[in-house]
Amino acid sequence: MDTPTGTPTGHTAAAAAPTPGAAGPRPKAEAETGPKTGPILALLAFAQFIIAIDYNIVWIALPDIARDLGFSATSSQWVVSAYTVVFGGLLLLGGRAADRLGARRMFMIGLGLYGASSLVGGLAQDPGVLIAARAVQGAGGALLGPAILKLLNTSFAEGPERNRALSVWGAVASAGLATGAVLGGVLTAQLGWEAVFYVNAVLAIPAVIAAPRLIPAAASADAAATGRSQRPSGARGFDLPGAFLATIGVALVVFGLVRGPEEGWGTAQGSGALVAGVVIIVLFLVVESRTHDPLVPLRLFGNRSLAVSMAVGFVYFAAGGAEYYLLTTYLQNVLGFSALEAGFAFLPLGLASVVGGGKVAAPILNRLGVRAALFAGLAVLGTGMALIAIGMDANGSYGEVVPGIVVYGLGVGMGWTALFAAAASGVRAAEQGVASAVATTAQQIGAAVGLAAFVAAANRGLGAAPTDAAVVDGLRFAGWTAAAALVAGAFLAFARGPEAPAGSIDVARQEVEPVDPAAAADAHCVSSAACGS
Repeated sequence: MDTPTGTPTGHTAAAAAPTPGAAGPRPKAEAETGPKTGPILALLAFAQFIIAIDYNIVWIALPDIARDLGFSATSSQWVVSAYTVVFGGLLLLGGRAADRLGARRMFMIGLGLYGASSLVGGLAQDPGVLIAARAVQGAGGALLGPAILKLLNTSFAEGPERNRALSVWGAVASAGLATGAVLGGVLTAQLGWEAVFYVNAVLAIPAVIAAPRLIPAAASADAAATGRSQRPSGARGFDLPGAFLATIGVALVVFGLVRGPEEGWGTAQGSGALVAGVVIIVLFLVVESRTHDPLVPLRLFGNRSLAVSMAVGFVYFAAGGAEYYLLTTYLQNVLGFSALEAGFAFLPLGLASVVGGGKVAAPILNRLGVRAALFAGLAVLGTGMALIAIGMDANGSYGEVVPGIVVYGLGVGMGWTALFAAAASGVRAAEQGVASAVATTAQQIGAAVGLAAFVAAANRGLGAAPTDAAVVDGLRFAGWTAAAALVAGAFLAFARGPEAPAGSIDVARQEVEPVDPAAAADAHCVSSAACGS
């Protein structure tokens, strides 16, 4: 799936007439016809697809990369870790930059960095160059991801309109997760490992060219003025101490979780990095509570929908994300699939995720609300993992796990869309970037925790030369554990998720809570693209 298809018709941003204090007059053509939200949605979904395929595309090529560039058995992991650590560490900074410097500007810079660093990675002839390129690619992703979500959430009015847009975006994004494995296998087998990096550069070029034409200039040009007008009295500007502490703290936590299983939890790279990261994050929260203009306003954590999205998203990525490792191990180590065959084995997952995100999630969000959508997504995801565990057998076949793969794929699409609908609900436009970054950071940490935990669970008690039956027993145990965690997450969402349907949350809150001075200037942005900075 190279480009997003099926962009829904009838998507028009809510037309809000300019009001005093708005970020400047809207262009005449836009004021009369409304922004062309269909092309904007296609561009944003396509950019998210580029990020999503990277989750799995490099794993397939890693053995060839290690052989050709001379990586050691342990150092090749840095091809993945360099991206993960920098991406996770810079997300909060990227989210605030989208709010303050403009989402359109950050979108173009992030996508440019992503494409250029991917090109350098494909041309690399030295391990150090490739690792450096991957680190820059992670920085580009950290700028790009929050900008995409901010543009999406400020271009579509909260409620059914945004839910439909998120369903398209979620379908393409979740399909990218599965498509990455297919592309990785095909490109590595046919063109060599370099192609898994070149593809990002090739995909990024048209998106960068299209961005100035499709994204309203107000999303960048008016950002600085809008941000200044919305700051509380006495604000000091960009929170550099907070940005530094958040970046180092989160990066150390992700680094420790990524390196702990490889280096050992008793090492400086394992528990040492984790403890240091947690201490710095605590210091970051103290700094944020005392600064006039924080990187992450702590009151955001009082938003019930965002808080639930963070907790449930942690579980979704920790338990759900582990299935890619478990299933790949089963297909290649037990069933004997080649990398190319294993890649194609993920096709049903990709197709099902498109259906789950594009056709199932939005109706549930619109009719039953965020709580029901989160519950359904995680429950279906957990059911799929349980079915895959049931289908695994040392003498089994691919057909026995296909039903579980399809159900799992439906849950991937449903859960992905619901999570970001929850993260955006009730958040004012001027803070959509940092809110999405906070939610994504929780998910990234969850993914790192989950991979470490479930890989350890799958490999418990295995010797140097385990039998297929022993390998399957470990994979089943990890799969059942992950399924149980997802079901627990589903009930957490059901118990603590917002009860109001998505779209009524923000209105309900404004009727019962006082509006702070910063929110007053931003009130009209909730249902308008005019302030999409």
